[in-house]
Amino acid sequence: MATIKVKGYEFPAVLIKDSFGRRAVQYKNAIIQSLKKIGILERHTDIVIENAPFKKIAASATWYHDGHRMFYQYDGANNYAENMYIVSKVIEFEVNQVAHGTKHMQDFINAFAEEDDVDEQRKAARELLGVDHDTKDMDLINKKYKDLARAHHPDTPTGDAEKFKAVNKAHKILKRELE
Repeated sequence: MATIKVKGYEFPAVLIKDSFGRRAVQYKNAIIQSLKKIGILERHTDIVIENAPFKKIAASATWYHDGHRMFYQYDGANNYAENMYIVSKVIEFEVNQVAHGTKHMQDFINAFAEEDDVDEQRKAARELLGVDHDTKDMDLINKKYKDLARAHHPDTPTGDAEKFKAVNKAHKILKRELE
């Protein structure tokens, strides 16, 4: 059986060919049940099921704990339902580590925490890197990042340390969103 490796975790790959909506709801419920294991209630989660789960759309989950907004998204599978499966598995593995004491809750929070204005940060990051506001092409983002990082590296004659830091931060924000 084929496996997939995401965020350091390896698990069986799934190929969904029918009942996309039902399966997406099952994976949503699995996420909610996983988060309950560490005290995050359903009312503190926000998981939207797409109307067309058979299309190639990113799946994401947002939840709140201890004053932190946490988020995870995946967009590398064939369709929304398969993306939701991967989101559920990653969250399940992370939660199980916290529940079994192999990972501290603060590490879990740090792995998924985002600031409240993350959408504005993503927009600004795309503008800084010179890509369209809705691009999801990580190869293009990486290319633009490398070009700008080389141009502004502090060790070059025309280097600008502040601009270099801003480019690195922008790349990190988009990398977290898209990978």
